[in-house]
Amino acid sequence: MTMTDPLGDMLTRIRNAQMRKKGKVKTPASKLRGNVLDVLQKEGFIRGYSQTDYEGGKSEFEIELKYFDGEPVIRSITRISKPGRRVYSSVKNIPTVANGLGVSILSTPRGVMSDHDARENNVGGEVLCSIF
Repeated sequence: MTMTDPLGDMLTRIRNAQMRKKGKVKTPASKLRGNVLDVLQKEGFIRGYSQTDYEGGKSEFEIELKYFDGEPVIRSITRISKPGRRVYSSVKNIPTVANGLGVSILSTPRGVMSDHDARENNVGGEVLCSIF
């Protein structure tokens, strides 16, 4: 069976693993997922991730989740732009999440970046997800 929303699948795996208080979660690897994980790590929402390559060209990411006082650092992780409804934003209309405490992740012509990096670089793009 083919997957129609690989990024949404990764976000759901992270959400489900944190509900079960897991330390790590695995997800199939792709460039987009890796770029989103880079932003999550840079913003401090996950400890890190590693890529494992298998025979036959398959590879997967093992994501180390982050907790503070027993509670997950990621309180909410939501997919904004979906395959059935793409959401684009100009640099002037990039949404703020939780009054600046959260992060929107955008796919821009200059790569995948957080909302404040997009404002700094003066670029808009597709709003992939929001996290706080």
